[in-house]
Amino acid sequence: MEFDPSTTACVVVDMQNGFCHPDGSLYAPASEEAIDPVHDVVEYAREAGVQVVFTRDVHPSEQFDDSHYYNEFDRWGEHVLEDSWEADIVDELAVEADDHVVTKHTYDAFYRTDLEGFLESHGIDDLLFCGTLANVCVLHTASSAGLRDYRPVVIDNAVGWIEDHHREYALEHIDWLFGERTSLKSIEFA
Repeated sequence: MEFDPSTTACVVVDMQNGFCHPDGSLYAPASEEAIDPVHDVVEYAREAGVQVVFTRDVHPSEQFDDSHYYNEFDRWGEHVLEDSWEADIVDELAVEADDHVVTKHTYDAFYRTDLEGFLESHGIDDLLFCGTLANVCVLHTASSAGLRDYRPVVIDNAVGWIEDHHREYALEHIDWLFGERTSLKSIEFA
């Protein structure tokens, strides 16, 4: 697959201590294992001049106090609380000055964030996704991108997951319905 670096962004989804570090409240071993492949994706993108975007799942402790139905803390317990070590991006994936960081409060990095405006202002059409979790924030952000007419491509060997069947379902669903999947070795920048 060939991409134009000037119209492509690499979106790194939620590679945070709370998900990727053994001391994190929602640690998944496959998320930790994804750190090195995600690092490779980011370095390859940076070398080509591709814009890198990091998303961070962050929750104020009172976020769901008045919720009617949607409450992530009921589903997952308290996690990646605002201003906590868990909410930080893992040390192995250092954010650089030219990177853009999106703080989100749901699974979808487009929902009530500046992501779409940032991409539009930079002329971005194609999005390369990596990060965690395949069947949660990667899936929902990539699907939201497709619905907004971006080309979402998930780098399937650079994602974390909890259960193998969740990973496979998510990647197959992305490829079937609203995006594409590929491996890092299949990506070329024009």
